[in-house]
Amino acid sequence: MRNFARIMSNKTNLTFVMNPISGTVKKAGIPDIIAETLHHDRFSYRIAWTEYAGHAEVIAREEVEAGTDIVVAVGGDGTVNEVGRALIGTKSALAIVPCGSGNGLARHLMLPMDIRKSIEVINQCEVHQVDYGIINEHPFFCTCGMGFDAFISQKFAEAGKRGMVTYVENVLREGLTYKPETYFIENEQGTTIHKAFLISCANASQYGNNAYIAPQASMTDGLLDVIIMEPFDVLEAPQVAIEMMNKTLDKNQKIKTFRTQHIHIRRKHDGWVHFDGDPLFTSAEVDIRLMPRGIKMVVNGNADKSKRQPNMVQTAFSEFFNDLNVVRDDLIRQGRHIQAINKVLLRKLNNL
Repeated sequence: MRNFARIMSNKTNLTFVMNPISGTVKKAGIPDIIAETLHHDRFSYRIAWTEYAGHAEVIAREEVEAGTDIVVAVGGDGTVNEVGRALIGTKSALAIVPCGSGNGLARHLMLPMDIRKSIEVINQCEVHQVDYGIINEHPFFCTCGMGFDAFISQKFAEAGKRGMVTYVENVLREGLTYKPETYFIENEQGTTIHKAFLISCANASQYGNNAYIAPQASMTDGLLDVIIMEPFDVLEAPQVAIEMMNKTLDKNQKIKTFRTQHIHIRRKHDGWVHFDGDPLFTSAEVDIRLMPRGIKMVVNGNADKSKRQPNMVQTAFSEFFNDLNVVRDDLIRQGRHIQAINKVLLRKLNNL
């Protein structure tokens, strides 16, 4: 049975926390859309603009103290994380107007990417208690991990540009030289040793842009989906990318998955991890746990009644990686070196 409630007070208090620089969506017109779309007979609201990194969390904590019913993160997964961690264990609920470059949590919740439609979801005001995770004392709501995806998160943060093209370009450029690490993984079943390209712990199903790292993940089952990706040849990368886009990655023979509430990972050196896409340099000891039903979130009450349609970005990249498979097979038949293959991939990427 779903654990949810509808907020039905005469005037529900909302605060929209808006990051002016997150993602790829301009924010200047959003206040007008809010004014036009929000049901003013049910809601009173204000808009708070962030001014520096971490400011969204400060604003959200102030709203909790003021008794605000719903704090709305207007931005990407980073803004959502800042707002959300201030709301953990409180009576205030988190809502999302997705304006980031990936919008992983919003997409998992099947929230519309259209701003006006996402505000219509807030008008429905359906609130669920959902799970969240903690990695080395840092809360996350979507995914966290280490290995190649944490390395790329750090490169992505350095790039100064957002968007899927920048992300994939970094993957293609760095993938040839990245060296997998050895990890000692401990949970209630004991300790195992893995040489892995990446390890991801998922509370929700995807990184963003409908790239599904954990297709079966649920935010209400009280468990993390742990994904261990074994080392693979760069020539296999297009197939892995296709499987992430069509939600079949868990069927890949290079992928090991299991579910747990708590996992402790030891590696040989300090290094990068990521939480909700944000990079963090931390110790060799990494502790990750799932906190059940620890935060309230506004969800899309009509999500189960609607069919998920691939967005333009997902369709373009699915076609792109399918083309790459054809190019890869042709170059293999020619005996070409993988460096030549990567040059072809980057040239095709720049033509998207």
